[in-house]
Amino acid sequence: MEPLTADEQLTLKTGAFGAVFLVSNAAPGILSMVRESFAASGALADASGVVKEALATGPLPEFSHDSALEIEATALPALGRAVRILRAKSPGDVEVYRSVVLAAAEQVAQADRGVAPAEAAVIDKIRDALAEPA
Repeated sequence: MEPLTADEQLTLKTGAFGAVFLVSNAAPGILSMVRESFAASGALADASGVVKEALATGPLPEFSHDSALEIEATALPALGRAVRILRAKSPGDVEVYRSVVLAAAEQVAQADRGVAPAEAAVIDKIRDALAEPA
């Protein structure tokens, strides 16, 4: 296993936190956001190894809060890059990353009265972005 660079760690973090933002923004509401952020932090804290180190260290990614499309254009490609980085440097952590990101996204969606259709659609996009390239 080769250690991740700071840029690679930021890519993993950008994908994971971006996925959470996308789901949270799919069904907006201030009270919902508070519940959702607690749900996401619990899931992300369950990470281990290289994934935990990447998510817990270094700066937080910055997203434009102006547009969900801009967040999506940043976060979804970062998820795919994160999987490729892990596949090359720490293959055993690919599934850890996928499961942590999907668990965080699903917990965010369920945090406020169940999964709304818009949230389910975003989770499908996240799942697709985490899939292996053909």
